[in-house]
Amino acid sequence: MKLYLGIDFGTTGARAVVIDAEGVIQAEAQHPLATITPAKLIKSWQNALFALIEQIPANIRGEIRAIAIDGTSATVLLCDRDGNPLEEPLLYNDDRGIAVMAQLSAIAPAHHVVLSATSSLAKLLWITQRSKANTQKSYFLHQADWLAFLLHGQLGVSDYHNALKLGYDPEHLCYPAWLAQLPVTPILPKVLAPGTPVGEVTPEIAHRLGLPQDCTVCTGTTDSIAAFIASGAQSPGEAVTSLGSTLVLKLLSHTPVEDARYGIYSHRLGELWLTGGASNSGGAVLRQFFSDAELESLSCEIDPQKESPLKYYPLLKVGDRFPINDPHLCPQLEPRPVNPVEFLHGLLESIARLETRGYELLQQLGATPLTRVYTAGGGAKNATWTAIRERQLQVPIIPSTHTAAAYGTARLAAIGNW
Repeated sequence: MKLYLGIDFGTTGARAVVIDAEGVIQAEAQHPLATITPAKLIKSWQNALFALIEQIPANIRGEIRAIAIDGTSATVLLCDRDGNPLEEPLLYNDDRGIAVMAQLSAIAPAHHVVLSATSSLAKLLWITQRSKANTQKSYFLHQADWLAFLLHGQLGVSDYHNALKLGYDPEHLCYPAWLAQLPVTPILPKVLAPGTPVGEVTPEIAHRLGLPQDCTVCTGTTDSIAAFIASGAQSPGEAVTSLGSTLVLKLLSHTPVEDARYGIYSHRLGELWLTGGASNSGGAVLRQFFSDAELESLSCEIDPQKESPLKYYPLLKVGDRFPINDPHLCPQLEPRPVNPVEFLHGLLESIARLETRGYELLQQLGATPLTRVYTAGGGAKNATWTAIRERQLQVPIIPSTHTAAAYGTARLAAIGNW
């Protein structure tokens, strides 16, 4: 039997799914990612990757023919020629790149996706201008790229989903000419289509993890695109909202939409485009105030057909990316009612308003009109929240066929070059 492994690295945990050629799940595994200092993240990622594969039953591991990995978009790190990190990784929401915005704005086209303090290119410029290491003899990798390197041993390879915020042009399949004006071009990764075979697992990895020696590791994708692939959405106008720690919208469109003023960008998916954006609002804000048990019990006391009068902008810290792209945007969590049911209702309603505002903005800028929304992530399990969102969006909300991003990444491994 030919089996395919997808591995998803989110913000709080990692997950693995093994499927067969028909898409039937054969095994699953999970591993938490503890909240630790950035300097210890690398070891945490490495331990989680190997632990996930080791959790898969040995007889199934021995049948895995291809592996793909997804990571959080614009989570990056700088490595030496042996793959050892030279700096602590910068996470998806790290906005230290704001210091190089003037430099980027001087050469990048107006409203380009890289013109964000959290873009991969902004992070790369920030790192290289401050690093004490010889950056010209290094590799700049995304989280998924580095994790794949641990399996196949090849550095300097990425995919055009992860590389979009690095400035790569997925329409013309090349780095744009304006990027050559920056001193970082020697360390930019080679970019391939997601799901492209890169190489077989190293003999050491095959022996250590019980994988076939001819098991191929493919280029990966981002966690939100993996969730889209898993969802079952496939027609223009269909969308996926990922309600995880953050709020991510992806609308399948005939045409791409790009506008950095609003944190909007488009990923290539075959002959169509996934247009959307990611907000820092989402489930992480809810967990700041409520446990999982409280979220479940209090949600049952909310009337989802009654709109909450509370208007929040739920954020953990200052700054958002979409639908408002403003690194100085302050969280709005007041007034806070004494009744926790009312407070939760206000938070759920406000995040639903952000979702609606995001889809409306995408359509205003030329994306295919919204027809239905699939939902992935932990928030998809909250029936009250689903009803609130359906009232706000005015289109059907459908549970994703599969909610695990790792399932979508396993499909990517099975499909091969997307």
